[in-house]
Amino acid sequence: MQRRTFLTLAAWLVGTTSLTRATVIHNHVPWAPHPNSPPEIMRPGPWQFFTLDEARAMEAIVDRIIPPDPETPGGKIAGCAVFIDRQLKGPYGSNQNLYTLGPYTKGTEEQGPQSALTHAELYRKALAALDKHCKSTQGGKSFAELDPAAQDDVLRKIEAGEVKFETVDARGFFSALLKDVPEGFFADPIHGGNIDMVGWKMIGFPGIRYDYRDWVNRHNERYPYPPVSIAGRADWTPAKS
Repeated sequence: MQRRTFLTLAAWLVGTTSLTRATVIHNHVPWAPHPNSPPEIMRPGPWQFFTLDEARAMEAIVDRIIPPDPETPGGKIAGCAVFIDRQLKGPYGSNQNLYTLGPYTKGTEEQGPQSALTHAELYRKALAALDKHCKSTQGGKSFAELDPAAQDDVLRKIEAGEVKFETVDARGFFSALLKDVPEGFFADPIHGGNIDMVGWKMIGFPGIRYDYRDWVNRHNERYPYPPVSIAGRADWTPAKS
């Protein structure tokens, strides 16, 4: 599958819609956040979940899942590893909203993950197993130290089930990557990925603008305005009264 086709299909899976009644808003989030879960912009900075070695491996992985091309940055520059890091540190990483009491039996792929591991545990164990596999088969080199062609070969073998990890399901890890990396590429930038809204710009998604009434009936016209995050745009300025 071509890179752009893969990303376009992933965008359909990640995209969400919302209905909002709002007045004109400048430089603030258009709702009162719940006191127990205030929205936090996940800015680049120190890793919150990954160790430095894990982070290097993840940045290499996301750049192979979504490699750069002449038109669009790859997963690393887009912040996909940062997005996953923040997710694993939060409720997603601890499976907070999932049933986790079992029983755990071997199911079909269509039934989804059947494991007692949390997402955070899956990534931690899989990255350790990936490092062990690479160093034992690639002359002592870690995944991040391999050239792109060798990295692709390792990931293809994991996807095909040719590489087995002792402590975790290798193909389950790859399936998690195929879901989480595109989410980081297309999610709202407040979550740490889609830096500078690069994913939205690539597919022409206008973002979280609150009023599209002037464009509802204007079909087959390119939308001329830049995308907008939930947090607004850094270049917005308050309207003059």
